[in-house]
Amino acid sequence: MALELRQQLKLSQQLVMTPQLQQAIKLLQLSRVELLETVQQELLENPFLEETHTEEAPAHIEETRPASDTDTDGYSDEVARNADWEDYLGEFASTSRQTTAREVELPEEMTSYEARFSIKPSLEGHLMWQLRLSRLTEVQMDIGEVIIGNLTSSGYLHTDVEELAGLCSSSPEEVMEVLRIVQRFDPVGVAARNPQECLTIQLEVLKYDRDPILVSLVRDHLEDLEAKRYKPLLRKFQLTLEDLREYLDIIQTLDPMPGASYGESEPTYVSPDVFVYFYDNEFVVVQNEDGLPQLQLSSLYNDSLLVKTNAEKEYFQDKLRSASWLIKSLYQRQKTLYKVVESIVKYQRNFFEEGVSRLKPLILKDIADDIGMHESTVSRITSNKYVATPHGVFELKFFFNSALALDDGSEVGSESVKALIKKLISEEDPKSPLSDERLGDILKDTLKVNIARRTVAKYRTALNIPSSSKRREFF
Repeated sequence: MALELRQQLKLSQQLVMTPQLQQAIKLLQLSRVELLETVQQELLENPFLEETHTEEAPAHIEETRPASDTDTDGYSDEVARNADWEDYLGEFASTSRQTTAREVELPEEMTSYEARFSIKPSLEGHLMWQLRLSRLTEVQMDIGEVIIGNLTSSGYLHTDVEELAGLCSSSPEEVMEVLRIVQRFDPVGVAARNPQECLTIQLEVLKYDRDPILVSLVRDHLEDLEAKRYKPLLRKFQLTLEDLREYLDIIQTLDPMPGASYGESEPTYVSPDVFVYFYDNEFVVVQNEDGLPQLQLSSLYNDSLLVKTNAEKEYFQDKLRSASWLIKSLYQRQKTLYKVVESIVKYQRNFFEEGVSRLKPLILKDIADDIGMHESTVSRITSNKYVATPHGVFELKFFFNSALALDDGSEVGSESVKALIKKLISEEDPKSPLSDERLGDILKDTLKVNIARRTVAKYRTALNIPSSSKRREFF
């Protein structure tokens, strides 16, 4: 069969993601901090964008536009239609800009900038500082640096002494000598190779190592203490419950993870994107505008219409189009966010009135159908967004939860069930904690909800609550 080239016509539809559309979608899912960074970056890169510091609306572009050729006129009209939005942030609020000033400032806003952002010392830096202040030889200094450089984030040393000796070109005895010195740095017990060694070092520094029973409990019976297997320990050491309790009080003052407080991760400060206030028997939605620049087209726009060369004209038109689209995308983002929060308040009104226990089942499709948008848009606008409510600050994703069927045919939200489980456990008798099966029976009696024991265990695990055997207290 001969090979040949043929031409064919094919009709098809294809969705092309333009850079402007990609930017608009990206702005939807950005958090508040990321949005501020993006806007500031655009202000630096685009000469046609500027921040307005007045409440007055910018003058209409058509009034100051000079005569120009036909192509420029057509595009200028488009820019004027798309870019002239007066007060595009303040428009999407249940109250006007003049009435959104809060009478009582939030504690976060009264905190100084320096107090909210501080440099946290690292574990490695803290130990290196102590190492350099120690009276050690240069060889010991080098060994100490290798030891500190091989510590985990929690402060443990998971490298063999022989391997460290090979890295330092030293003997294992020399490494052990320096290791003992580093283990007594602040925090005490750092560079230990297991929890038993870490706690034993702390007992030695605190002068508790004179009691052989206490040392044996830490060195040989930590697993029994964690599992609360107390009866074999009472028989082995011939102790009373009161004596064992005193030993446990001492052990609980020790720190099994001495390096955890020097973690490298910085705290994340949440600034709500939206505030929901209860005013005059209604819930008022107010967007957080603090720190978000109000953008407008720069006065350079008028000068750009006088350029003659094609290269300059193409550059100016590209930057004008980018500036116009950014303003429009921000406008659309704020509008979508306001609609979504307003719809959530409507669906979850019982939560805003009474708390987490009254949270209803809700899915993205419910909000999307209510505001006439696609589910993917709702999903993006609720990502990394937070709302300040009368009951605390919550992520918007928190309001979407699955449903559990009730005996009467209605439904209850899974978050409401979790809140009730947490409340029941907090009120239980520590000496006789509630089992998962017992919690399921109480939920059936209280909420009339059909819930299995494994579902209760799943919710309890999601709340980081241990099982009943680990919650039991014997004293």
